[in-house]
Amino acid sequence: MTQATLQALIFDVDGTLADTEAAHLAAFNRAFAETGRDWHWDVEEYTRLLEISGGKERILHYWRQTQPDLIDIGAGVRDTVAQLHELKTSFYEKAVQEGAVQLRPGVLKLIEDAHIAGLQLAIATTTSPVNIAALLRKAVGDDWQQYFAVIEDASTAPNKKPHPQVYLQTLERLGLPADACIAFEDSANGLVAAQAAGLPVLITPNGFTEHHEFTGALRVLPDLGDVTLEQVRQWHAAA
Repeated sequence: MTQATLQALIFDVDGTLADTEAAHLAAFNRAFAETGRDWHWDVEEYTRLLEISGGKERILHYWRQTQPDLIDIGAGVRDTVAQLHELKTSFYEKAVQEGAVQLRPGVLKLIEDAHIAGLQLAIATTTSPVNIAALLRKAVGDDWQQYFAVIEDASTAPNKKPHPQVYLQTLERLGLPADACIAFEDSANGLVAAQAAGLPVLITPNGFTEHHEFTGALRVLPDLGDVTLEQVRQWHAAA
């Protein structure tokens, strides 16, 4: 069976498009302090928690760790988690607006080159629409959405990575088979999700994910700084 020609690039956001995790960590801790909780996540703790996809899920997981008798996850607990996450998101958005987060090397050029070449671009992430908009509006400009034919996120794909839902929905909306696309990820959960959807995956790990296992990835690179669209086409063709 012949490999399909590359027609679309699909990007994860946190850790892939930008090194966002330090800003997310600071925002979580600020939200905890603001609400009078004695929780504080250091880098080591947060690195472990990143194995849980989704900010709300991460908060609930940690809460259960610190309070093993937390059996009731009814409306009261869910409301508290939602309020903490909403506050955290506002702190993160403010940090992004103040320039605390930038796109990773090579990301913007690859996006621009792919757009000019007529490839479709998509986002497949477990983060919230607010976080995506804050990051890309600051990094690309108010017209950032013109680059992306499809955006799937936490609001449209509630089953978080490593579940492949976000990638399956992205492919469906693109109207393309998996072998006509390539996914860009930074984590093991992202790799598993993309592979489960049949996608070849290019990994650019960061300080929070460099210890992950990336067996089966198309390439594992430090970043996209020296990567050209032609190289991506060649790697895809040879997959």
